[in-house]
Amino acid sequence: MPIPSKAAGRRLLLGGFGGLLVLMLVAGADALLVLRQVRTSDAQVRDLYLRRSRALDQVRSGIYQSAIVMRDYLLAVDPGIADAQVENWTNIRQRTDAAMAECAAALDPAEATPFRTLQAEVNVYWKLLELISEMQGKDKRNRGAAYLSSDLVRRRTAMLALVDRIDQISTRELNSGDAKLNVTFDRLRLRLSVMLGATLGAGLLLATFTIRRTLHLENELQRRYEEGVRAHQELKELSARLVSAQEEERRVISRELHDEIGQSLSALLMEAGNAAASVPQDSAEVRRHVESIKKLAEASVNVIRNMTLLLRPSMLDDFGLVPALEWQAREVSKRTGLRVHVAAEESASELPDEHKTCIYRVVQEALHNCARHSHARSVKVVVQQGPSKILLSVEDDGRGFDARRVRGLGLVGMEERVNHLGGAFEVQSRPGAGTRVAVELPLAS
Repeated sequence: MPIPSKAAGRRLLLGGFGGLLVLMLVAGADALLVLRQVRTSDAQVRDLYLRRSRALDQVRSGIYQSAIVMRDYLLAVDPGIADAQVENWTNIRQRTDAAMAECAAALDPAEATPFRTLQAEVNVYWKLLELISEMQGKDKRNRGAAYLSSDLVRRRTAMLALVDRIDQISTRELNSGDAKLNVTFDRLRLRLSVMLGATLGAGLLLATFTIRRTLHLENELQRRYEEGVRAHQELKELSARLVSAQEEERRVISRELHDEIGQSLSALLMEAGNAAASVPQDSAEVRRHVESIKKLAEASVNVIRNMTLLLRPSMLDDFGLVPALEWQAREVSKRTGLRVHVAAEESASELPDEHKTCIYRVVQEALHNCARHSHARSVKVVVQQGPSKILLSVEDDGRGFDARRVRGLGLVGMEERVNHLGGAFEVQSRPGAGTRVAVELPLAS
């Protein structure tokens, strides 16, 4: 599987995390919606059941009470008591009819048929009680007792049975509602399980992609780091080779100038001297031209000698490091007026050529910086050799600078020379306090 580009990978990660969040939000919203619907449906079912139960209880109570009231009416001797029982029965009938109406409003379709039968039976029952309430005197006691003991009891029993049947149907409907609620909960559980599985699957895929992408980036970072380290090492090696080539070229040019041009100019100077000695006394014009040639030859010899020494002092190869440093100090003092003091151990001249060249060039560049920038009056050069290292310090009493901010090419070149030999380079300076260049070079055991 190819690794997508940076922009495509970012878009894929954003899309994956966004899709995962949307999936979780959809799952949560769907669950809340289903739970709300279930709660509303359950509340409605239970409310209807409670309303039907209360209404049926009132109907059952009204049937019982009406029979008792009618019995008291038949047994009453006093007309006033009889009239009160009839009025009581009328109130019970009104309450029972109201309960029947409330029950009809809360009916389930499965209860419609038995409820219509119950209504018919209740209407017949009311007509029977109404007929009994209209009986008077002996007829009330004889015929009323017969109705009460036969038709009234039979119809009351039938109506109560219908009420119980409707109550049972209502209970079954409640149980059916509970079963539907359980089915709904099972469906909700299944949907949540599917959503959870989808979320976990998407999260797993996203985590796999993220881990894969992270590992790829780590490997890429490691590869880039190694490339950078190799490039840095190659750059250091190239810089070292350039420095070595530069030193070798300087040595060759210095030798050529000294051996070829320098010797030729020296011979020219000698011939000019011989020519001046052989010029007759009366040839003033010729003598003047010969002296001019001699002076030009002397100046050219001095220029070639200075160029040779600046390129590569022969005494560094012929006499060693300490004489070369002392000569360099004298030349700088002669040119600039700086008081340069060199304190070096004689054993320092026995160093390898690379170390001698490095120390000489660092001192040369440091003295050049002192003469140009520091406005110093004196400079001290110290070379100390230990068992496993050699220490160099060049310290002046000039105006100093902020070493953390100022970093010229000369300092960079000195540091590269020292680092190539595995040494340590440090510049210590601050404004108004002079400058100290410290070098530590390791020596092979």
